[in-house]
Amino acid sequence: MKLLHLLRLTFFACILCVPSIKAQDYFFKDKAPFNPEIPSPEEFLGYAIGEQHTRHDQIVAYLTKLSEVSDRATITSYGKTHENRKLVILTVSSPENLNKLSELKQQHLAFTKPSESPTNYDEVPIFVQLGYNVHGNEPSSSEAAMLMAYTLVASNSPEVKNYIENAVLFIDPTINPDGRDRHTQWANQYKGNPLVSDGYDAEHNEAWPRGRTNHYWFDLNRDWLLGINPESRGKLKWYHEWYPNVVTDFHEMGTNSNYFFEPMKPIGSQDPIMPKENYEGLNDLFAPYFSKALDNIGSFYFTKEAFDGTYPGYGSSYPDLQGGLALLFEQASSRGHLQDTDYGTISFPFTIRNQYISSIATVKAAVENKGRLRKYQRDFFKSAVENTLKKGSEAYEFGDAYDQNRNKAFIDKLLLHKIKVYKKGNRFVVPVKQPQQRMVQTVFETYNKYRDSVFYDASAWSLVNFYNIKYQATKSSDFGEEITSTNGLVNVSTVPRSNYAYVMDWDDYNAPAALYFMQSKGLKVASAFKPFSSITSEGNRSFNYGSVMIPVSKQKKTSDEVYAIIKKAQAKFDVPIYFANSGFSTSGIDLGSQNFRKLNTPKALLLVGEGVNSYEAGEVWHLLDTRMHMPITKLRMNRFGAVPLKKYNTLVMVSGRYSQLDSLKRKKIKDWVSQGNTLITIAGASKWVIDKKLVKEKFTKKEKDTSNTKAVKRLRYADAQENIGREELGGAIFEVDLDITHPLGFGYRDSSVPVYKNNEVFLAPSKNPYATVAKYTDDPHIDGYISTDNYENYLKPSASLIVSKLGRGRVIMFADNPNFRGSWYGTNRLFLNALFLGNHIFVPKIKE
Repeated sequence: MKLLHLLRLTFFACILCVPSIKAQDYFFKDKAPFNPEIPSPEEFLGYAIGEQHTRHDQIVAYLTKLSEVSDRATITSYGKTHENRKLVILTVSSPENLNKLSELKQQHLAFTKPSESPTNYDEVPIFVQLGYNVHGNEPSSSEAAMLMAYTLVASNSPEVKNYIENAVLFIDPTINPDGRDRHTQWANQYKGNPLVSDGYDAEHNEAWPRGRTNHYWFDLNRDWLLGINPESRGKLKWYHEWYPNVVTDFHEMGTNSNYFFEPMKPIGSQDPIMPKENYEGLNDLFAPYFSKALDNIGSFYFTKEAFDGTYPGYGSSYPDLQGGLALLFEQASSRGHLQDTDYGTISFPFTIRNQYISSIATVKAAVENKGRLRKYQRDFFKSAVENTLKKGSEAYEFGDAYDQNRNKAFIDKLLLHKIKVYKKGNRFVVPVKQPQQRMVQTVFETYNKYRDSVFYDASAWSLVNFYNIKYQATKSSDFGEEITSTNGLVNVSTVPRSNYAYVMDWDDYNAPAALYFMQSKGLKVASAFKPFSSITSEGNRSFNYGSVMIPVSKQKKTSDEVYAIIKKAQAKFDVPIYFANSGFSTSGIDLGSQNFRKLNTPKALLLVGEGVNSYEAGEVWHLLDTRMHMPITKLRMNRFGAVPLKKYNTLVMVSGRYSQLDSLKRKKIKDWVSQGNTLITIAGASKWVIDKKLVKEKFTKKEKDTSNTKAVKRLRYADAQENIGREELGGAIFEVDLDITHPLGFGYRDSSVPVYKNNEVFLAPSKNPYATVAKYTDDPHIDGYISTDNYENYLKPSASLIVSKLGRGRVIMFADNPNFRGSWYGTNRLFLNALFLGNHIFVPKIKE
C-alpha cells in the first residue's frame, strides 16, 4: 500500500523489483476474488507482468491456455503476419452468452442493416473490441491485454461478472506481432540488473529500423483504409464480420509526456464524414470514465490538445466510419524497463497499469451506455442510405480499358471495405446509397477547404486517385451486375505458340512482374520506344510505348522452351501477350527496328540502415517482393564502403540523412553512375543529391520581394506552433503533366496523373528541355491541404520527376514518393519504369 500511496502523490514511480503477489495486486487487487483454477499471467509466464517484455508467442500461448481452462473464453485466429506469426482474438463473455454467440451475433448485426429497425437496445450485450500494440515498440498495451484477459476470465467480483454478462469482448493482444518481437528482443537483451534508467543506455535506443513497424517497415496504424498488409486485411475481414460498437487503439508516446485519452483536438475537416455525435457526443460521454479511473490511481493526463481523427486509416478512426466508437489512448513510454524523465523515473509496470485501467474503464462505459451505442449504430447505417454525396450523384462509374489488373486491385480494395460494386459492360459502377456510403465518400470525394490546416498525418486519401482510376459521377440508376469477388475479373486470351515473336502489352500493372519473370528465366527481351500496330492472334492490334517484344530466334532456348516460359508468365500474372508471325508492322516501327531496345535485367541495390527513412525503404522492398517477385539487395549503410558497385546497375536511395556517406563514398556513387548506371532518388534523397552537388539540378526558389517595404508582422507567441504547422505539407494529391513518350512514362495512356506529396522537396524544372518528365500542371490541386505560399510559390512552378545526366549514366529524381504506403498503384509504374528502363534512358545533350 505504501507503493500505491506514493503513486497517488507523484506522476511517475520507479518499480524495480516487486514481490510476485504484490506485483499482481498492483494491477488488479480490487478485482478479487479470482478463480484459483485459472492461472494468472505471472503463474503462466514465470515472471510478474512488467518484469520483462513478453514475446508474442508467449502471449498467444497464455490466451490459448485461458480458452482451454475457462468456459468464459474462446480463441480464434484471423490470419498470419509476413513472418508467419499468428494473429489471434480472445472472445470473452459469460458462458451463457458464448453458448448462444451465434444468435447474439445476428441480433447485433441487425443494428447494422438499414432495412431493419431493431429497438432492443438494452437487451443485446454490447460488442467491444480491445485492440493492443499496433506499433511494435509501444509494448505496454500487450502486457495490459494479458491482465485484461485474466481479469475478465478469472475474476468473480460483481463488477466483472456484470461486464461479461452485458458485453461480448474481443481481445486482440498484438496487432503487430513482427514489430513487437523485434522490440521485445531488443529490450530484453539490453536489460540491466540492476535496471539502467539512463535514457542514453542501449536498452532505450533501438537500432534501425526499430520495432514500430511490421516486417516490411509499414506503419500498420495507417493501413486500415489502405489494406495492404496481411495484418490489416485479416483484421478488416474480421471487423466486417462483427462490427463492434466500441474499439480501442492503445499507443505510447514520448517518455516525458503524460497520458492521453479522447476527445482529440477539434477535427480538421470542414465537413467531417463521421457524424458529429461520434466525435463530440460519444467521446464526451466516455471521457469522465477515463478521468475518474486515472484520478483514482494518481495518473496525470491531457485531452483535446493533440492528435486528430481525420485520416480514416487509423485504428482510432476507421471504426468511426463503421457505426462504432473508436478510442485512442497514448501512454508515456518507458522505452524499456525503467527510464529517467523530468519528473523522476517511469517504469514499465506503471505504463502497463495505465493501459489496463483504461481498458477496464472502456468496458465499464460501454456496458453502462450500451443502449445509446446501439441506437447510434442503427441510426448510422440507416442514414447511409438516406444521405447523398455532396454532388448529388447516384453513383460513380470508373474503369481503365488498358489495365485490367489495376482495375482488379482497386475493386479488391472496395470489396475489402464491403463497398458494393457492379459491372456494367466494360465499366464498373459504385452506387452512393448503400450501407458503406461514407466509405464511398472516402474513396471518391476530394476536398480543398478545411476547418483547420494542421493535420497529424495525411490530409488527402481519395483512393480512386491512389490507383489513377479515371471516374465520373452519374445519376443513372442502372448499375449492372453486382461483383462479389475479384476471381475471374481479369480475362486474357491464352497466347498461341509462335516461331517468330511475342509481344506483351506494357500498359498492364503486372507487366513489369511478367517481364522480370521472363528475364529471370533467361529470355532476351526488347522494349518498343515508339508505338506500332501489328497483325496478332487477335487481329490487327495497336501497341503503346514500352510494349515488350520477345524474339524467338534470338533466344538460346528452343521455341518450345520459350513458349513454355511465355505461357507461365501469362498464367502467373494475367497479362495480355500476343503472338506475331511477321516482323512487318501495319503501322509504326517494325519488330526489327532500332527503336526496339534490348532490356537488361535490373540488378538493384537499396540503401538501408541508420539515417534512412524506413517507411520509404520498406515500400520499395514490399513492392518488389510481393508484387514484382523481384529480389533487391538491401545494403546497410555501414557496409557501403565494402560493396563492389559494379555488381549492380541500379541504386535506389529514399529519403534520409546519409551522413555516413562522406566525400569518398559520394565520389564512389558519382563515378559508378558516370560509367552508365542509374541512381534513383526519392523525395528527400533527391534533395540530398542536389545539396551534395552530385547533379547540377536546382530547387524552386520563391521570387524575392524587392520593394524593401515588407515589415515583420507581429504575431501571438501562443500561436507559433500552429502557424508553423500550417506551412508543413502533411500529405496531399496533385496533378502532374507526364511526358508519356519518355521511357519513364511508358505504359500511361493519359498525360494527366495524380501524385502524392508529403514533403517540401520542390525541384526546379531541368534546363534540359527533354529531362523534365513530369511537371505540376497550372492548377494542380486535386485533394488535401497545402498552404497558399507553398502552392503558389513553390509547388506550381516545380517538377515532380526529372532525369539528370551524369557522365554516361543518369540520376532519376522523384520529388514525390511514387510508392507511398504501398498503395499508389497509379505511380508505381513510374518507379518500375525507372528500374526496368532507366539504364536505357538517353538524355539528349544540349548547349549550355
